[in-house]
Amino acid sequence: MENETRLHTARLELRPLPAAAARALPADRETSARLLGAELSAQWPHSDLLDVLPLQGASTLETAPYGVWVLIERGSRTVVGDAGFVGPPGEDEAIEIGYSVVPDRRGRGYATEAVSALVAWALEQPGVRAVVASCAADNTPSVRLLERLGFRRTGVEAEQLRWRIEVVVPEPRRPF
Repeated sequence: MENETRLHTARLELRPLPAAAARALPADRETSARLLGAELSAQWPHSDLLDVLPLQGASTLETAPYGVWVLIERGSRTVVGDAGFVGPPGEDEAIEIGYSVVPDRRGRGYATEAVSALVAWALEQPGVRAVVASCAADNTPSVRLLERLGFRRTGVEAEQLRWRIEVVVPEPRRPF
């Protein structure tokens, strides 16, 4: 796609899930794979993503980056998970991130690579000053990931730990 946003990490290519590919899922995996130029893991998309697919299917080239991104393993050209945002930033200039890696690729650091790249991308976007996240208190891998990336715990909401990382704005220099 023209002007499509893509991010690359050491082992992953991240890109917004194209609207046409989202509309094809979950029924037409062949079309979705062709549109993505990647194989789809048998374990993807996971059930939590199914409710979001219609929203992503209605996205435009401009709005798609504020939704679902696919994690494509560069070595195998296979979709191994997804990450992304729950819409564009709000009035509070925060954007919420979520992520998931298929079970047979967990424990390899893919979530860390993807979230790190997406947080960096998000904090460079106009109107974004913070990225927030949530996870269950007993989800030790997610807790460790968020801590490792510099998120700070901000509280508990609906039995989920809430996290936040903000743009660091240097103090203005004082004239001598």
